Amino acid sequence: MTDLKSILKRVKALVIFRGLYSDAVFSSFVKAIDSSVSGDTDKAVSDYCEFASNLYEKGDDLTEYILNITLQDENIYTFRRGEGSKTGMMLDECLANELMVLEELSQVQSSEIAAKIGYDEFLPRYSTKQTDFSQVYAERMHRIGEYGYGIYSRHNVFVMKNDSITPVEYPDPITLSQLHCYEAQRNEVIENTLAFLSGKPANNVLLYGDCGTGKSSTVKAIANEYASKGLRLIELKKKQLHSIPDIVENISRNPLKFIVFIDDLSFTEDDDDFAALKAILEGSVSSTAKNLLIYATSNRRHLVRETFSAREGDEVHLRDTMQEFLSLSDRFGLTVTFQKPDKAVFLEVVEKLAEEYDIQMPREELFMRAERFALGRAGRSPRAAKQFIEFLKGSEEDA
Repeated sequence: MTDLKSILKRVKALVIFRGLYSDAVFSSFVKAIDSSVSGDTDKAVSDYCEFASNLYEKGDDLTEYILNITLQDENIYTFRRGEGSKTGMMLDECLANELMVLEELSQVQSSEIAAKIGYDEFLPRYSTKQTDFSQVYAERMHRIGEYGYGIYSRHNVFVMKNDSITPVEYPDPITLSQLHCYEAQRNEVIENTLAFLSGKPANNVLLYGDCGTGKSSTVKAIANEYASKGLRLIELKKKQLHSIPDIVENISRNPLKFIVFIDDLSFTEDDDDFAALKAILEGSVSSTAKNLLIYATSNRRHLVRETFSAREGDEVHLRDTMQEFLSLSDRFGLTVTFQKPDKAVFLEVVEKLAEEYDIQMPREELFMRAERFALGRAGRSPRAAKQFIEFLKGSEEDA
């Protein structure tokens, strides 16, 4: 039988993993143990059932849950390991002790708490199992560059919300295998990304071209494909470019690799956001990090919307100013062009998608209808092909 008073005392003395108390399941479990040894049956039953309710929302295995939040916890030890600093003998000693405490806590059985409460009616149960927390944690720290810690270990796609890096709970699940044709263009981006992940020199990337050709999907699919290798994606809107220095400060010592993704990027001549992007592309000290790259998509080769009136302005050195704007795209080390497909490529995409969606239709009829569909969708593109196939699939299911 576990000495609940003893383990409660040691859990309350956590230092490295003190942040676990912000977790509802963990804190309510500690509270339930505390109440069970207090002698107040009514309070103990209430606190225990509150804990069980919190746990059941996540599962019914207490050991697995506590292990997961321990592995994902962001603390002084993970910070030092992540940035490659020495942890020191005292911190290592503290870590070893606390992992043993958490392991013991995770294996407290529901029957032991129920017996301590002394309640004759039904109490919900949960499962536990033998797990070596120290060994699992050591393996995770050894591969911290792939797993990360904190929110970056639980998610791989993020956005900026209220000036904070916020996880996307349900990101686009697109995969590289779902993208058809344009292999040469995607391979350029993939090779650059793999160089980045392996610590080799890599470039900021501009994916330029026509609408619906798969530029954004390529970036998202690559982020999904290489998440297990330590790649994370932070998506910014153009009006959030001023947040880049804050992002750099937040992630610069993180062992993971980050792509800041800006979709559908373009500027006007007097755009205040121009300077923010220019700073990071030129390597401003306050705006760069070795573990960060910019991937942007645009329908404009030079990113800047030009007007004839701007070219006829009254600025003395107008040509210099125009060249500064027009050369922004050249500051991306790699520009990959996605052009609208010709008929053969378009129909190849249609055919592959039809096989993927199991569309049963004679190819001649399929291609004829696809061409007709594309005419009503501003021309041929992989996006139009997918919309057409999904339309057919939907029509099949409705029939």
